[in-house]
Amino acid sequence: IALVLGSILMGILSGITTLETIDGINVGFGNMLKGMGLPIGFGIILGELVSASGGAKIIADKIVQAFPKNKAIYAIGLAAFVLAIPVYFDVTFVILIPIGMALMKEINKSIAHVVGAITIGAAAAHTMVPPTPAPLAAGEIFGFDTGLMIAFGGIVSLIGVFVVIKIYTMILDKSEKFWKPEKDIATEAVIVKEETKNIKKPSFAMAMLPIIVPIIMIIINTVANSVLGEIFKFIGDKTTALLAGAIVAYLIAVRSMGQKAAEKAATDSLSSAGIVFLITGAGGAFSNIITITGVSDAISDIVSGLTTNVFVVIILAYLVGLLIKQVTGSGTVSAITSMTIMSSVAPAVALPPVFIAMACLSGTLFGATVNDSGFWIVTNMSGLEFTGGVKTYTIPEMIESVVYLVIILLITAGYVMIF
Repeated sequence: IALVLGSILMGILSGITTLETIDGINVGFGNMLKGMGLPIGFGIILGELVSASGGAKIIADKIVQAFPKNKAIYAIGLAAFVLAIPVYFDVTFVILIPIGMALMKEINKSIAHVVGAITIGAAAAHTMVPPTPAPLAAGEIFGFDTGLMIAFGGIVSLIGVFVVIKIYTMILDKSEKFWKPEKDIATEAVIVKEETKNIKKPSFAMAMLPIIVPIIMIIINTVANSVLGEIFKFIGDKTTALLAGAIVAYLIAVRSMGQKAAEKAATDSLSSAGIVFLITGAGGAFSNIITITGVSDAISDIVSGLTTNVFVVIILAYLVGLLIKQVTGSGTVSAITSMTIMSSVAPAVALPPVFIAMACLSGTLFGATVNDSGFWIVTNMSGLEFTGGVKTYTIPEMIESVVYLVIILLITAGYVMIF
């Protein structure tokens, strides 16, 4: 509602008619969901089935067990990263917090170590790797293949996870004034008990299959479609790929929990899809109003003299994402809006547009607090005070945001040197 009202206000204040404004809102909403609706829906079904069948828990357990105890914090961060590719941030956190609490006692670390690592890993995948709506929309907005977003977003964010966990752990270990349990912890963490009745958990390989199948299909299309033709475009389209992933997840869930339970899980998952569709579509509507009112062109004109400096453009894209995130609180909306604004600048810049998209996405990680739902999920489920939430959610994501900007600037420098 706030986004639609904001779109109406922007249209009226910019001088276009009320009919043009409402038509622009409808067109923007429809255009965004035209390319995104089915992939988002299939992605939600896939994630819920992986979770309900016990596959997500298996993935988390196996990753954590594969690391030595002295690297357990990195393990829980990596597990969060992998799970947050198919599963949304809040579900990832619910699955991992019991594992993290048990791990915390074994390795003699504070709850801040565990919660911070989960936040860092889950936020990375949620922000930078499709099929989450924001990175999934990047190709749609800038006109590049989703496989590029998976490849670049996946590599940059995974490197960032380990770098940020290292930095964050050093802050916790070396600064006695940073984490104060007596002030930052309110109650015991809320542990959600896992329902194991009548579930035959899949193996690690089977649990990973619904995640791997669509990623491979999309990347094969990105690499091969120009050479091998239309069939690869069909196979690797994000709708086809995520449909395949959802079907694989369903078949594994049927084997694990029976047909009726699998069907119920798939159906129930769509009860939460409405808000995702509405926010994504309303973000598209807001972005379209920004375009038709000439705001994006005005920004493009302002920076037209700077487009020869690719580093300035990357920093600008980052700052646009950062500023809009402070206003809206929604990573998805701020990402879609900032990418729409910067898409008018991208054609004049001698850079692959995926770099600009990643800069926008990185900016949306900075400064997440009271108007970010993820902040309250982490704070309340971890039994933390507001200050504890800031130290385990806001600050790690701020560090993560800046680290991603640095990595993207380094990649940009490498690209400029080569090309």
